[in-house]
Amino acid sequence: MFASNIGRLRFFFYSLGLFIAEAVAIVLCIAVTIGFAGLINSMPGPSRQGLAGAALVVSLIFVALRGNIAWRRSRDASGSRWILWSYIVFSGIYAFLQAGTLLVIDFGNPESAPGGLNLLGLAIFGLWCTILWAKPVAGSNINELTDIFDFEGAVSAPAPTRADRTAAVAPAPRSTAPAARPAPQPFGRPRPAGFGKRGL
Repeated sequence: MFASNIGRLRFFFYSLGLFIAEAVAIVLCIAVTIGFAGLINSMPGPSRQGLAGAALVVSLIFVALRGNIAWRRSRDASGSRWILWSYIVFSGIYAFLQAGTLLVIDFGNPESAPGGLNLLGLAIFGLWCTILWAKPVAGSNINELTDIFDFEGAVSAPAPTRADRTAAVAPAPRSTAPAARPAPQPFGRPRPAGFGKRGL
């Protein structure tokens, strides 16, 4: 399940599902640790360490899951390894910066949010689009298709064509021609050759 190749459509829906699941998990981390009111009213610093640690662990788990589907998609399309590893590394860095942002952000001062996080997010999105639109290699999904569909019995042979039936019915040519028979000789005395009068 976690090693088979995946196509574009499955990669898109898997990524969308992981994005929604990660957002829900971060919201749950906030609700379980200090709550939304506590996050907004708290000051940056040690009071948010539990929230930042929980968010970091959850984000790294989803980075591993996204890396898995990106690796399977890149293998399906024989994509460049530097694009795959850049996507995984940048996603890991984003997880650390996201946890650090929850630790130091001041909701009363919007300028306290680091702007580099948005630029890194755009870079990750561009790498994700490159992996998504990579052209699959011909025949790369044949193993996956044969695993999904259970073929029983041998594959039937193709029906013979008209040329094959004609070749089977046509007789083989004879190797030697039949010997010519000699012409039959008339009975009785043979007639003399040449010209002349009758009785001479």
